[in-house]
Amino acid sequence: MAQKQQLSETEKRRIEYKEAFELFDTDGSGAISHKEMGELMRKMGHNPTKQEIQDMINEVDADNNGEIDFEEFVAMMELQRVTTDAELREAFKVFDTDGDGTISIDELGQVMKSLGEELTPNELHAMFAEADKDGNYRIDFYEFKSMMTGK
Repeated sequence: MAQKQQLSETEKRRIEYKEAFELFDTDGSGAISHKEMGELMRKMGHNPTKQEIQDMINEVDADNNGEIDFEEFVAMMELQRVTTDAELREAFKVFDTDGDGTISIDELGQVMKSLGEELTPNELHAMFAEADKDGNYRIDFYEFKSMMTGK
């Protein structure tokens, strides 16, 4: 009987990155060109200048060939992921007012109130229960991250 192989988180991300890369690489050349980057940005509702597009490419173009190959794309996506994680950790610290590494329902309520969100007790409990995946009445960083990113 064949054993089903589990993919690591890194392997799963690389598969996702490959799918995204192939969408961006519209001519199938194996690299994202200046033109393709511009078209992509415009499809996403942005209107970057030629210089802004060039700056984005230069930021990750390790071999300085003016295009983004798959490995450079992976590096760019991983950098974005790490940055997002760091930002989420900072946000988590805001909610974890007592610094114990978890968020209680009281902490969530206090921070939401300080942000101008007046939640009813039912709304607060529903929000908390949705985030508290393991039902231990505490939201840890991974539950917080899941709530914030939808993953």
